Amino acid sequence: GGARCGRCLACPPAWDAALAAGVYAFPLDRLVVRLKYAGDLALAAALGECLAGAAVASGAPARVDALLPMPLAAARQRERGCNQAREIARAAANAISLPVAGGLRRSRHAVPQASLAWRERARNVRGAFEADASLAGARVALVDDVMTSGATATAATAALRRAGAARIEVWVVARTLPA
Repeated sequence: GGARCGRCLACPPAWDAALAAGVYAFPLDRLVVRLKYAGDLALAAALGECLAGAAVASGAPARVDALLPMPLAAARQRERGCNQAREIARAAANAISLPVAGGLRRSRHAVPQASLAWRERARNVRGAFEADASLAGARVALVDDVMTSGATATAATAALRRAGAARIEVWVVARTLPA
């Protein structure tokens, strides 16, 4: 609904705003898993349009100049056959007439976040991202499929800030809710 939660008030995140199209529950959880692990690329268009719809409803496209997909390590992309965040970002960008930007890369391979406890996730991705070029003054939406602990988004945001990004929003298809 746009309001900050108590956790964000007590410990503000590294990014400027976050947007989730829905909760990581049925049916979004099943669709994300099929795209991510079964390579069902047709779902990327539907998930991207779902994300674009949520972004438009919140006025988010006016706050950014480009969508930047969360990068995958090369080995993980070979394993999966695609970067699901890139595919979602392409579909969302097409729906809201924004470009898909590059500029962020995965600098090292890490254990999959899904296999780790929440407390271990930040350490796992710390320093895992690097900017390819200067992003001085850039206003970007970092696009991913799911946000759980926010550790991956925090690590990627740190790299984007070091490269000079002026505004960073995190847009995800689904958000897990704390228990």
